[in-house]
Amino acid sequence: GTDKLYVPVEQIDLVMKYVGSEGKEPKIYKLGGTDWKKVKKKVQSSVQDIADDLIKLYAEREAAVGYAYSPDGDLQKDFETSFAYQETDDQLRSIHEIKKDMERPRPMDRLLCGDVGYGKTEVAIRAAFKAIADGKQVAFLVPTTILAQQHHETLRERFQDYPINIGLLNRFRSKKQQTETIKGLKAGTIDIVVGTHRLLSKDIVYRDLGLLIIDEEQRFGVTHKEKIKKLKTNVDVLTLTATPIPRTLHMSMLGVRDLSVIETPPENRFPVQTYVMEYNGSLVREAIERELARDGQVYYLYNRVEDIERKAEEISMLVPDA
Repeated sequence: GTDKLYVPVEQIDLVMKYVGSEGKEPKIYKLGGTDWKKVKKKVQSSVQDIADDLIKLYAEREAAVGYAYSPDGDLQKDFETSFAYQETDDQLRSIHEIKKDMERPRPMDRLLCGDVGYGKTEVAIRAAFKAIADGKQVAFLVPTTILAQQHHETLRERFQDYPINIGLLNRFRSKKQQTETIKGLKAGTIDIVVGTHRLLSKDIVYRDLGLLIIDEEQRFGVTHKEKIKKLKTNVDVLTLTATPIPRTLHMSMLGVRDLSVIETPPENRFPVQTYVMEYNGSLVREAIERELARDGQVYYLYNRVEDIERKAEEISMLVPDA
């Protein structure tokens, strides 16, 4: 109604922004009524149910017996020294944590966070190599076709001196290529497969899957996540992400999932700088010119399709040399 509730300034931290489902008006309850209490109770019990399910799932994982990998051999050391760049301390620490997990009989469930270009892929590749060296197969699950192509190229480059067969499954592959890859996975002739959610199809059977690497898990839908969960039961899982989702982050904090973080940028890599300001033509010009002066490229994001051509003209008038 017209009731007011006054909050003392020193308790302003107790006032929080309402978070609810998008576009729905929150229902407001009468002060002093019991309705709000009932709603809170209901929500609490359903949250507990979800929590129970999660804890059960993770308890099963803890008790599950996976495969304990053997310690690093000379092959692994050779492979790691062939890396063209200097590893950062965080990279080395993450690699060490992941290997320690893989050598334990409990299935690994580790989240590897790090910004784009901070070297998560190399960490994942080393884990994959360790799995393959022990005769296991590796599945590398990515959200988009383009990413699958990119990772496939990277893997081919990194594994070129080793007898490792790499498969690729996405919609750019012909029917024949896909059938061959699927056959190879079943027979065990393919050691590592990179693919989109095509990897989660029913017709994919692994001879001996040992490690599942998931890139940007939050970009898969709910049904895909269910299928991923089924794959996960007793294989080691490494999830890579540049944007840790709060829920998964919490789980890592609670120790339900293990967490490795890469915070150090590689050499010669500057931190990303973000400015938020009102639109200003001369600033845009200055920013673009500075980027062109170092032979760089600029990406201008504009979200109104109807006058995007006019925007392009405006920019070309600002920077005629571009």
